[in-house]
Amino acid sequence: MEARPELDVRIIERGPTLGGNHTWSFHNSDVPPWVMARLKPFITASWQRQSVHFPGLSRFFDVPYHAIASEKLHEVMAPKLGNRLVLDTDVVAFSAESVTLADQRTITAKCVVDGRGPEKNAHLALGFQKFVGLEVETAEPHGETVAVIMDATVPQLGGYRFFYTLPFSPTRMLIEDTYYTDGPELDAASLTARVHDYARQKGWRIKDVVREERGVLPVVLAGDMDGFWNSVGRDVPKVGLRASLFHPTTGYSLPDAAALADRIARMETITSATVQAMVEDYARTLWRDRAFFRLLNRLLFIAARPEERVSVMERFYTLPGPLIERFFAAKLTFGDKAQIMMGRPPLPIIRAVGVIGTDPAWAFARRVAGSSQ
Repeated sequence: MEARPELDVRIIERGPTLGGNHTWSFHNSDVPPWVMARLKPFITASWQRQSVHFPGLSRFFDVPYHAIASEKLHEVMAPKLGNRLVLDTDVVAFSAESVTLADQRTITAKCVVDGRGPEKNAHLALGFQKFVGLEVETAEPHGETVAVIMDATVPQLGGYRFFYTLPFSPTRMLIEDTYYTDGPELDAASLTARVHDYARQKGWRIKDVVREERGVLPVVLAGDMDGFWNSVGRDVPKVGLRASLFHPTTGYSLPDAAALADRIARMETITSATVQAMVEDYARTLWRDRAFFRLLNRLLFIAARPEERVSVMERFYTLPGPLIERFFAAKLTFGDKAQIMMGRPPLPIIRAVGVIGTDPAWAFARRVAGSSQ
């Protein structure tokens, strides 16, 4: 909107507030400075340090980490949009030039964008990152000041498991129980109970649960991009997770979303057809550029047994800090890739070799990873 004030931008949101109930996080090094400048008004909290913890390793990184809560997104954007933001409304039909709402109103536009999140697609072989997070108020100050990206010292249950904690204030914190597993099934009640157990073990007495969020994010093992784009259709441009625009391993989608928004804003002609062509080309480029991440995902999900995955991740976090930053930014160099693959692997060689080079044969990964896709 700020880049192209002449455009009449409408946002239709199914829920009562913009952005649903989410926390989007990113490392300072994930985005270029000009994107960071645009994101600043939406940032709910920032931490100058972050840490990871494993059975045999604890490490701190002096890399700023940021979180954007959907509440803050709504607070900033709703006044700017005014009556151009339509809330509490379902879309019953849409095309390249119009959107029909549940109350039968029709909005016409030169460009209609579909950003409804991920959907199952037979042309992607997936693992899953699933979580339940509780934002809590503690009875006493919890004493935490660092963003804990991964605490994998907890029991490993059915896959790679870790806790993720963001201290928003001396007595407020997001505590998230996260799993990298083969299937998308989410037992929310069990994970919620484990969050409470973890808080008790840490000595944090929960006075109030402010909100709960949950999610199941895709982790891409392999895929057929021609089949993917043919199946999702090209009449209306897709964005975000629906266009496979997210970090293949972490599931972080905000950096890709910010970069895509800037690309759209810089287009001379904005129609459904021109935006679709640009998005597909951009997504295909990132798909090619990020093939190495899908290889790493196959090593984690296919070569490694569920109980071995924590060792794979622990070994990764022994690598140099700048390399880890570039990994999260999806900007690995050739040297970075070589360094990741060198040394004694935490997996038997024969199993690791078995998944190398299978990316074009995406059906192989799909078959081995399970039938839950």
